[in-house]
Amino acid sequence: MKNHHLLDHYDYRAIGYDKRPLRDGHGAAVAGLYNAWIVLDNEAQLNSYTTEAVKEIILAFRQASCDREVVAVVFTAVGDKAFCTGGNTREYAEYYAGNPQEYKQYMRLFNDMVTAILLCDKPVINRVNGMRIAGGQEIGMACDYTLAADTARFGQAGPKHGSAPDGGSTDFLHLFVGINRAIESCTLCEHWSAHTAVEIGLINKIVPVLRKPDGRFIANPMVETNRHDEWGNPCFGRFKTGAAREQAKARMADCRTDLSLLDGEVDALAYRLSLTMPDCLTKTLESMRKKKLEHWQRNSETNRSWLALNMMTEARAGFRAFNEGSRDRREVDFHGLRRALAQAQPWDEALLARILPGT
Repeated sequence: MKNHHLLDHYDYRAIGYDKRPLRDGHGAAVAGLYNAWIVLDNEAQLNSYTTEAVKEIILAFRQASCDREVVAVVFTAVGDKAFCTGGNTREYAEYYAGNPQEYKQYMRLFNDMVTAILLCDKPVINRVNGMRIAGGQEIGMACDYTLAADTARFGQAGPKHGSAPDGGSTDFLHLFVGINRAIESCTLCEHWSAHTAVEIGLINKIVPVLRKPDGRFIANPMVETNRHDEWGNPCFGRFKTGAAREQAKARMADCRTDLSLLDGEVDALAYRLSLTMPDCLTKTLESMRKKKLEHWQRNSETNRSWLALNMMTEARAGFRAFNEGSRDRREVDFHGLRRALAQAQPWDEALLARILPGT
């Protein structure tokens, strides 16, 4: 048989890549068939992707796409805190900030990563083991299915940290949740719980992952389960605050995180996908993905250029603020920035000193 892989052998260093057996409804391995697991591996930085990781993700999706034995691709990450929180802000702040020509090259890679997901010849399952924020939300939405821990959260970060969610969210999000919710998420950068995400159609399914010492799984107690508040507004899935939050934390105190139910749902979905004609499945996915691709291919190149130039102004400030600020303050002085710009203050070192945390 012809070899269609770009490389015969590659030792992944920034991410994980392995083939795991396809399992039937009883958990038994199906002979000769596998799922390809592409795993972000930067737990210390909430699985944010570096330039090296982006390059390897592109290669991994191409490798899985060409592998005749692979039924589905599972895109996930190590640990239980985050699937992905976007680009690596340390790398952004220390190398790309103020360096637009370099960031434009990086965005070429980022765009190719999203495109590699959208053009994969196999169905792509996003296994969300924690936060899916910013660029993590964008690469997650490029996938075909999303199964999530009920402790996960979803959202954007761009306008809070000096960017715009033009790596996919301004193209895809409204297709999932409608234009009104998409505008709220992209501009306000307020997170959705996993319960809200499944309720509004962003993701396919959530499962509990908090396990008591007696072996019982409990639903995430940090979110509201009432349907409406006293004014009639929907409150299902809102994060609890105040005394209710403290009570929820106490209920979680003796729990451990167990992702076995999530893995079981991933295996079950992959097996259901295996019970279809492979080419008909791929063609159906290609037809459905066109809705995403028509927006993505129209906008990604001009967005790339704008995002690069923005590294001289708001991104330069926002990423430095996140990287250099304290745990309690990682954002610029928004009102100070607006007052300075209203006075025609140029984007110089004096302006940065005026708005960065701790200055």
